[in-house]
Amino acid sequence: MAPTPRTAALDALPVREAVPALVAALDGHGCAVLCAPPGTGKTTLVPLVLAGLVGGGPRRRVLVAEPRRIAARAAARRMAWLLGEEAGGAVGFTVRGERVAGPSTVVEVVTTGVLLQRLQRDQELAGVDVVVLDECHERHLDADTVAAFLLDVRETLRPELRLVAASATTDAAGWARVLGGAPVVEAPGVSYPVETVWAPPARPVRPPHGMRVDPAQLAHVAAVVRRALAERDGDVLCFLPGVGEIARVAGQLGGVDAEVLQVHGRAPAAVQDAALTASARRRVILATAVAESSLTVPGVRVVVDSGLAREPRVDHARGLGALATVRASRAAGRQRAGRAGREAPGAVYRCWTEAEDVRLPSFPAPEIRVADLAQFALQAACWGDPDAAGLALLDPPPAGAMAAAREVLVAVGAVDPEGRPTARGQRMARLGLHPRLARALLDGAAALGGRRAAELVALLSEEPPREYGDDLAAAWRQARRGADGYAARWRAESRRLERAAGGPGGRPADGTGRASARVSGPGDDAAAGLVAALAFPERLARARGEGAFLMASGTGAELGEGSALRRAPWLAVAVADRPPHSASARVRLAAAVDEETALAAAAHLRTDVEEVRWEDGGLTARTVRRLGAVELDARPLRDPDPALVRAALLDGLRTEGLGLLRWSPEGAALRDRLGFLHRTLGGGWPDVARDDALLDRADDWLEPELSRARRRADLGRIDAAQALKRLLPWATGEATRLDGLAPERIEVPSGSRVRVDYSGEQPVLAVKLQELFGLAETPRVAGVPVLVHLLSPAGRPAAVTADLASFWRDGYRAVRAELRGRYPRHPWPEDPAAAEPTRHTNARLRR
Repeated sequence: MAPTPRTAALDALPVREAVPALVAALDGHGCAVLCAPPGTGKTTLVPLVLAGLVGGGPRRRVLVAEPRRIAARAAARRMAWLLGEEAGGAVGFTVRGERVAGPSTVVEVVTTGVLLQRLQRDQELAGVDVVVLDECHERHLDADTVAAFLLDVRETLRPELRLVAASATTDAAGWARVLGGAPVVEAPGVSYPVETVWAPPARPVRPPHGMRVDPAQLAHVAAVVRRALAERDGDVLCFLPGVGEIARVAGQLGGVDAEVLQVHGRAPAAVQDAALTASARRRVILATAVAESSLTVPGVRVVVDSGLAREPRVDHARGLGALATVRASRAAGRQRAGRAGREAPGAVYRCWTEAEDVRLPSFPAPEIRVADLAQFALQAACWGDPDAAGLALLDPPPAGAMAAAREVLVAVGAVDPEGRPTARGQRMARLGLHPRLARALLDGAAALGGRRAAELVALLSEEPPREYGDDLAAAWRQARRGADGYAARWRAESRRLERAAGGPGGRPADGTGRASARVSGPGDDAAAGLVAALAFPERLARARGEGAFLMASGTGAELGEGSALRRAPWLAVAVADRPPHSASARVRLAAAVDEETALAAAAHLRTDVEEVRWEDGGLTARTVRRLGAVELDARPLRDPDPALVRAALLDGLRTEGLGLLRWSPEGAALRDRLGFLHRTLGGGWPDVARDDALLDRADDWLEPELSRARRRADLGRIDAAQALKRLLPWATGEATRLDGLAPERIEVPSGSRVRVDYSGEQPVLAVKLQELFGLAETPRVAGVPVLVHLLSPAGRPAAVTADLASFWRDGYRAVRAELRGRYPRHPWPEDPAAAEPTRHTNARLRR
């Protein structure tokens, strides 16, 4: 008996009004942007119409790409229900590790990751007529990549392939531009009013850091859920950033008069199905962002929004993308709030203030801007565009992130130095794993066998629960005997990876960053260490005492008290995070390894270098063997490279200063004179006042002596005065004016040649007062009046002036009265401007 479509439910979907315009846009342009609010049927009715299963149009095969597995399964089951049948018939789905589809399937819902793998195997997507990219506003990297690949297919291979970018809230203009000026079709929405209740914590909570969320914030969210249950009717949908936070809030809701469900990507299918099915009993549904869009959760009248989300970030120390807890964007807040108004008027309780809301980011950051791009770069290379320069992307990949990704791919043997994919890289791209984990699977299978390698990589691809502990080998054993939801998912993924690891090409080859060592014996500890080391070579860590380690990346790492791994000489760190204000990372999951395995797994990080350094006031020359930042051993170097010696001596000069050179009084004075001319005249006169400025020009004034030096004592033999003369502006002829512009000495009226001190801001001439009798104007150097320090006959300071004429007129009288009493044997004329200058006493003058 043929299934009976649920016509009334189909007719009730508001998007039906926009379907004719969408079909016309596809017929005319081939691409379209569909903007439809949540609950309008864009995910369910539109694919059925485009496939000809509803509405009587021509029969076409339609692929619907969803960003999440839970959304893909739910969408397929909802469409099958609308047709009056079960999933697997006319409508099916395929997600990683699960396929429910058959020969009669016309509409297939897949995750964007699955579609990406299909495109790499079959660029033409043979047999597919229409692709719908759902929830494209979320800007997941896989979705952006799929869209770019599909546009390339349309342009070069299959211009008849039709594309629809569908979303509730999106950058319609941006997507229309990427799709070649595609028409934008907007569907009306039917939503009910949602009241906003601002419910911030009574006391400040710590902002999220890394994956950490302040427990006080989670306790507040639980309290708001209880408040919402008391104040409102209907089910409560509470948004939290991750699985751990969901579990903690669930633990604080004990005793509430409602069924508490935990919905996330790792939840068992039965739990996910229960959340998507109406229930007679009141429910509290604790969910991650999987419930923001695509899914309709029946019965929800209240949303409690923690205001937090998880976004990918590049963790360079780990060498793999990591998730970070961030404040959710305003766009995400609107999506979440809309869940309360899908079926009736509702309310949203926001766990922050209205003033904070205006400061939130408008949209979530596109993954391509912030995520680790190694997997994207491999996909682009296998597509034939290693730099992704020819791909139609809303946002281009950052150049620095692409360069870092290329380094990873070369290290694991996935691409050659020019970025072209190797046969090994082609195989890695089809595994659906990060290239690091793909490397661990292929090389681990060659060393351990496919099953054991697959089981360990499955542990690394979805980190085990914290209660499994920090020892990867122990977590492996617990997963084998476990009966929880994680263990079930782990077994399914292990089987998938074991099948993927089979066949030719799994054997490692030397010279491409792949391991050549095999684990002797079947020990779990050795096997876990090898696979973790293959996946994360930069996080191989050597012990440095009391649970502290140094990773090859240069980052410190520490194990928790009581860890069984604290005595391991080496660790392969799989998971670590860095607490706020901490210099070291905390190890969350690791395996013990021996040095031989570490050196084999991280062969591309091994270096043997000559190292000459300035240490403890002198040079140290060694040949050092390293694994990244970890020093393995060292031996003295008897005949170091002169270039290394020169660089180390320069480091010594920067560390201890130019006082290491030989500075005669004439050299110090010359430096002061040149510094004065640089400040006063600039131009070609060199900056010699700062050590760093002089060292930046070491080539210009310290050669050839510096290159001949071999030790600290040799620096002390370099005559700084002679070296500084090399910096004079000889080319312009200005150097010959040095003594005229900044003379070393000035002849005063008495005939004495008095040294000028240029060390201060203004040149200083310190001279006995009587030697200046008869001098009406202050002496100048380079146009600058000197600061005259007038001395007593005994050479002690008597007065300071920069205006000698004014001093003779106004200041001399008081100074004369004081000095005349102290030094009666010296002349003290009443009119010094007309007196004869002298260095002598009255008696000497009378002779």
